[in-house]
Amino acid sequence: MADLSAVEICAGAGGQSLGLELAGFDHAVAVELDENAVNTLRENRDWKVVQGDVADEDRWEPKKYHGVDLLAGGVPCPPFSIAGKQLGATDERDLFAWAVELAGKMQPRALLLENVRGLSMPRFSAYRQHVKDRLRDFGYWSDWKLLHANDYGVPQLRPRFVLVAMRHEDAQWFEWPEEMPTEATVGSALHEMMKSKGWRGADAWATEKATDIAPTIVGGSKKHGGADLGPTRAKTAWRNLGVDPMGVADAPPTVKDPIDFTPKLTTEMVARIQGWGKEPEYEWRFTGRKTTRYRQIGNAFPPPVARAVGTSIANALSRKGQPKELAEVETEVMHDRLYLALKSAPTALTEKELVKLSGEKMDSLTFERRMAMLARDFVIDEDDQLGGRAYRLVGFKGFIGQEGHERHARFAEMRSRIS
Repeated sequence: MADLSAVEICAGAGGQSLGLELAGFDHAVAVELDENAVNTLRENRDWKVVQGDVADEDRWEPKKYHGVDLLAGGVPCPPFSIAGKQLGATDERDLFAWAVELAGKMQPRALLLENVRGLSMPRFSAYRQHVKDRLRDFGYWSDWKLLHANDYGVPQLRPRFVLVAMRHEDAQWFEWPEEMPTEATVGSALHEMMKSKGWRGADAWATEKATDIAPTIVGGSKKHGGADLGPTRAKTAWRNLGVDPMGVADAPPTVKDPIDFTPKLTTEMVARIQGWGKEPEYEWRFTGRKTTRYRQIGNAFPPPVARAVGTSIANALSRKGQPKELAEVETEVMHDRLYLALKSAPTALTEKELVKLSGEKMDSLTFERRMAMLARDFVIDEDDQLGGRAYRLVGFKGFIGQEGHERHARFAEMRSRIS
């Protein structure tokens, strides 16, 4: 029986859920917007599962779970995705900063949030700094790390940017999970499934073509069409692995298919590439039609990766191992010095003053570009003075739970297309 409790927001179809369960966490509640994913969660576990907008406290009451061991979630990725517009705080789907504020209200012992690699890029350095600063205000140590699924037993690249936060007394026991690159390939992972209907080319396909790990599986959203295996670069990688990326098959190839046939993947095969089903403990059933199942699988946090991170968190909360100085625990984080200069300034400062305060060397063009980037996520007042234009940081544009925030109207308008 699990000794630790978890609240999971934006739970999806259960990739993180299963991994956390295997790490020793029992779900007090899981909250998810998409009806199909909710059905899948309920099909597999008898947890309390709430369907609806996670930011709507009429749907669930966060205060009931005050002091839970872990608050976890895979909040929406499009606001930070390299494949998207990277709108960040101004995207109606952005719930990352809101989830941090939720942690401040719920006061869990630990927080786990995961997202796409795009959040780790310079475009969002000030956003990340804002998150760390808020967590510090709430009494948490925090750290970010880019994890690759293939380092945790999953035959897929799939980089995910992960945030872990803990109370200082627990954080000194935390260690990021040890990387153990997988020896599995697409071929070795799917060989038995590919030959299950008698396809005579399965052996050669597995040993001569599908001899590397998979590119990142992309689940997509309701804004796009049917299931396929991703953008152009990913499709090229799949073709090099001997896989037809233009859609998902209903069943494995059969004895009637030619030996040199280029097969498509089934949703069951996609799930195996995501880390489900290899061993009995990773078995999971997906509900809905094929495209719906594919999206649930493709948008998930691979269960073995969630298990690895969850185990590290559980070990820290249980005080296993040896404590360290917090400086030893934290990985190197690049701070946005211009943002910090703006934030620390008691009054509006000119370009020259801000550059000096930041300690960075930059010309006027670079300064203007950096300020324009900051202005995408933060409200910055500009005032023409005798000494030149002066700048003052006013606030954060993102949704953090405000009743009057424009996120509510945009969310209501886009509700049918958000997944």
